Amino acid sequence: MRERFGRLLVILLVFLLVFSAAAAAMELKTNRSKAVVPLDEIVPGGPPPDGIPAIDHPKFVTGKEADAWLHAKEPVLALDVNGEARAYPLQILMFHEIVNDTVGGRAVSVTYCPLCNSGIVFDRRIGDTTYDFGTSGMLYKSDLVMYDRQTHSLWSQMEGRAIVGDLAGARLAMLPANTLAYAEWKRLHPNGKVLSKDTGHGRRYGRNPYEGYDEPASHPFLFFDRIDRRLSPKERVAGVLIGDKARAYPFGLLATRKVVADTLAGQPLVVFYRAGTLSALDHSLIAQGREIGATAVFSPLVDGKTLTFEPTDTGFRDTETKSLWSLLGRCYQGPLAGKALRPVIHVDAFWFAWAAFQPKTDIYEWTSPSR
Repeated sequence: MRERFGRLLVILLVFLLVFSAAAAAMELKTNRSKAVVPLDEIVPGGPPPDGIPAIDHPKFVTGKEADAWLHAKEPVLALDVNGEARAYPLQILMFHEIVNDTVGGRAVSVTYCPLCNSGIVFDRRIGDTTYDFGTSGMLYKSDLVMYDRQTHSLWSQMEGRAIVGDLAGARLAMLPANTLAYAEWKRLHPNGKVLSKDTGHGRRYGRNPYEGYDEPASHPFLFFDRIDRRLSPKERVAGVLIGDKARAYPFGLLATRKVVADTLAGQPLVVFYRAGTLSALDHSLIAQGREIGATAVFSPLVDGKTLTFEPTDTGFRDTETKSLWSLLGRCYQGPLAGKALRPVIHVDAFWFAWAAFQPKTDIYEWTSPSR
């Protein structure tokens, strides 16, 4: 495993140097006198600002067009705003990390950090100002550091918080989003649009420059904090934060249970898990990566009543009405057809990253009722 990880670091460094050579040098004019984290914890990741180019004018294609190049089980980051559904393939996001977009009339930034395996969508408006974001070329706790082009403040992707600059301390609102298999998304959104490979940049979309990076026991790149050893550093978790209460739901447990009913900060929630989604960070070809599954988190309350769910071959079923539900929380058959569960915002990420940004997190543990 050490040899494989060593090769990975070489590949990663070459990958970063290629971006550095291709990018025009740019100096950020960040007000470093305002910071909410120690400046020495923000480290160069390799490329200069915009060395990994954000997509500012995204183009989209139909599912039928995307079928030609997107494998059925490849991961996409799914977003639905005001009935407008879009899928952002990780095979594109890993080469750009940020897409500044407008969906359902809402200005959003769709982000993905390969080093933390975190796909997060933000509303890019604060008050009356709409911000657009680029990659700073820096990392904080191994996480993507974004910058806004209006003030050059630096932002932590995992938190959606400005950590240095004129906006230090400000936060972006996260929007519900799910990383799931392309075919599953397309089945649920047959009229949805898929981010096009026509980005204006020549990249080897479909290839994974981080081959083997998600080996659970391997050490994160440029991560200098103490690693929380309750789980392996790169074990995948679904992280939920409600108020000041944080909890991690390990994918391994979810793969066994398929449905977890829980209460966090006094709020009931249900976590769904579906097998089939591939890892984007395993094989050199994403379409040949191993299966790791997909998660979603919801409030189980519908019309004032708490539903109890169980897995089925095609999705989920509530035991109260026997209605059938999709991974994305929509009822497609039964007495509750047409209803939708309210999403609870969650972050799928590597454990080390979730624990680094939520150091007081606990970990969900299931005990068999027979014990």
